[in-house]
Amino acid sequence: MQTTIVPPLPLTGGCQCGRIRYSLSAKPSVFYLCHCTECQRHTSSAFGESLRFKREDMDVDPGLVSVSRMSESGKERQGWFCPDCGVRIWHGTSGSAEINIKAGTLDDTSWLIPAGHIWCNSKQPFITIADDDLSYDTQPTDSYEALKLRWQAMTSSPRPQTPD
Repeated sequence: MQTTIVPPLPLTGGCQCGRIRYSLSAKPSVFYLCHCTECQRHTSSAFGESLRFKREDMDVDPGLVSVSRMSESGKERQGWFCPDCGVRIWHGTSGSAEINIKAGTLDDTSWLIPAGHIWCNSKQPFITIADDDLSYDTQPTDSYEALKLRWQAMTSSPRPQTPD
């Protein structure tokens, strides 16, 4: 398992044109890659990068527009976009305290290493997932707990050695 160091808080980011900026005041609860066909469509790529936070830990400029849809599980999903450049900043399930920041909108993405992969049954055939990576054919049924535990282990700093 790879490890990574979360940069000092706040984490900052924004849309492509610069109209919308945000800051995150807490460590993310998990970072994972989603291979569902919706993420493939809205990123025009092979997967989406989701960095999960509590909504209360995000301060974002006003002016985002939202689009709602029903997920395959029957829950209302909302995506929040810059009205000028169309970049999706975050999305989440209606009524949930947790949201997914689109990790590519961070100012610094160099530290990101995913804890795992979801919706692998629709991943692109050229994507290879390592045998020791956490992966799910569809949505995790454990409320992302295994991914969160792995992320916690990946981002925990070892205790400093104290002299005897």
